[in-house]
Order: sequence, then C-alpha cells, then structure tokens
Amino acid sequence: MRVIKWSPVVMVVLGAALWIAAHRLPWLGPMLADGLRAVIGAEAVTAIQDTAYGIQDRFNRWWRKDEAPKAYWEVPATVDTSKTDEVADAGEDAAPQVPPFRPQNVGPVHTSWSAPGDGEWVPVPDAQHPDAEVVMYKTLLHPDRNRSWAEVFVVAVDLKRVTLHAVAGWQEPKSFETAGKAYKRTAKIPEAHHPVLLGAFNGGFKTEHGWYGMKIDDVTLVKPRKNACTLAMMKDGSVKIATWQSVEGIEDRMAWFRQAPGCMYEGGEMHPGLRDPSSRAWGATLDGETVIRRSAIGIDASGETLFVAITNDTTARALADGVKHAGASTVAQMDVNWSYPKFVLYEPRPEGGLKAVPLAKGFEHGEDEYVGKLAMRDFFYLTRKSPEELRP
Repeated sequence: MRVIKWSPVVMVVLGAALWIAAHRLPWLGPMLADGLRAVIGAEAVTAIQDTAYGIQDRFNRWWRKDEAPKAYWEVPATVDTSKTDEVADAGEDAAPQVPPFRPQNVGPVHTSWSAPGDGEWVPVPDAQHPDAEVVMYKTLLHPDRNRSWAEVFVVAVDLKRVTLHAVAGWQEPKSFETAGKAYKRTAKIPEAHHPVLLGAFNGGFKTEHGWYGMKIDDVTLVKPRKNACTLAMMKDGSVKIATWQSVEGIEDRMAWFRQAPGCMYEGGEMHPGLRDPSSRAWGATLDGETVIRRSAIGIDASGETLFVAITNDTTARALADGVKHAGASTVAQMDVNWSYPKFVLYEPRPEGGLKAVPLAKGFEHGEDEYVGKLAMRDFFYLTRKSPEELRP
C-alpha cells in the first residue's frame, strides 16, 4: 500500500531523472529506460516518460511563449546551379543527360510564424567532392503555431543520383526468427562505400516497441505487420513507401524493407489517427500529442525525391505536416526520443578516414557515427551514384 501511495512522487522523480539523463548523457537515458522497463514494466515507464515530457512542454510554453522561431543557417539570395547545369550539358561521353536537381521552394508553413529562410532549399555540400553537382538540399520549417521552438529539419535527396541503403544494428531490430538470429550483422557502413558516402540517418523502433518488420539481404529479421508503413528499396533501384498491405504482393521484388507505424500521410491523404488526440500510434509507447524529438522519411508523388526529417519538440501531427509541406506525398515516422533521431554528413579527416558532422547543431552524434564503432540500432545511409549507374 505504501508503494501505491507514493507512486506518483516516485514517477515524478524517476521522470526527472530520465529527462536529465537523456539530455546530458545520451547513452544513459536509453539504458536507464530499458532497465526500468525490466523492473516496473513498459506501461509504467511510458507514464514516466509522458509525465516528464509533459512537464517540460508546459514549462516551455510558459517560459518561451514570446520566443520567435529561429534560423539555423543562412539562406543565400540565389542558389548557384551552374555546376549542375554544366554536368548536364557536358555531352553524352562526360555524363548522362539527367535533369538538374532543384526542389521548388515551399515557403513557411505559417507566413506570420516563421524564421528567415523557412521553406527555402539550401544546397547540402559534399565535403568529399566539393565540385560535384548538388544532390541534396536542406530546409527548416516551424509547423506548430503554439511552439516557436518546434523545428522540422528536412533534407531532400535526389533519388536519380543517390542510392539509399539499410543496415541492421548489432542488436536492433532484435530477431526471433531462425534465419534472423543467424544473420551476420555488420552494423556499420562498408568501407567500400566511404568514397561516395553523402550522409546517414537513424532507422526505426526497437523490436519491442511495435514489432515493426525488417528484411535485409533476403533475411527476415522481423516479420512485416500488415498495417505498418513500409519503406522498401526495390531491386530495380526505385524506392517505395506505403502500407504493407498495398505492397506485400511485390515483396519478391524488394531488395530490403523496414517498417514504421502507420503511414502519417499516404498518397497525399492524412491518416485519420493524426486528428485523434488520444492516438498512441507514433511514438513507440508515447501518444501522438507527446512533444518530443522525432524523425521521419517521406517520398514525393513521382518517387524521385526522398525527404528525411529530424525534429525538435514536435507532436506527431507537426512532424507529419512539416514533411508533407516540404513536398512529400507519403510520410512515415521512424523513431523518437532525444538520443536516436539524427542526420549526419561526412567530411574527410586530415589524417585519413571520415568524420561525421550533424546536419544541425544540438543533435546527438559521435564523430565516428556509423563509420567507426558498430551501431547498436539499424540505420540508413546515402551514396552518390557513379556515372555508369546514371546511364539508361
């Protein structure tokens, strides 16, 4: 009886401890949460997390209510596309005739509630090939009128010139399949891809947080769920994002797939659950209204532009609306919490090798992220296609 009486106090204390740990020691927060789940159960940890994030959000809405949205980088007055045009016009022997990649500026989500440069696409440099044509652009959006600090960072990727890869972590997604248990996990980016490596970003939920499927190298690690949103790389090089039920008939044509909670948008249509404040579909065990760091992946209606997003302090709805506004027709949320969502670029080290640098300041990462130490959880990475791969 004494435990029941004091449980709210204990939950607040543990919630504060989890919050501090997650924001100060990236490795300690997840470890502490996993340890607590084993002792007090997943539902109790969910309640603790919801309490902690709820307190943080209420404090921010009071303390930061008059704070204006801020920019993270300068947006040039004009974008130089001459390199791209030169490559496209250089002749058949020099390069394939692929149209230049330049996403159309979308402007801010809310005109009166934005930072300078919101919705304007800025080239993402390739530090290893500074003279190469631009294949990725970035922008920042502020989709939440109630929270100026709710930020959605979006990268647009040219799938005509870039290949998307998936890698299973050394531990997650945990497999209970016979073949999955025997699968040899490399858990980092192969060195053969380092010379053409552009960037990398986090994968999906841990197996226990939804049992979302993954198949790689013809090995099923976790069986697919019918209603899950599925990111699939096809053997012909195209990328699809769709509810599993609509693509399961072409599984034999998939090189790999990774699943997430139900598609937030699919074919331009919003998931009904995003309008339901009681929905608990898009945050592991956290409800849709939890204000938290999130990540997502999307694709446009043509299937030629991939969108990758990482956020600060967003609800599921704000994340979905931000990626949709950027140009995605279908959107899948990938992961949540302070330590997991990330997008890193790579630059050469003077002594050799590559160093990971964050897309935006404040996101947890290591300089050897995905290229040095083995990754505990699955992730994706992007490589520039060779001229031969671009030819018809």
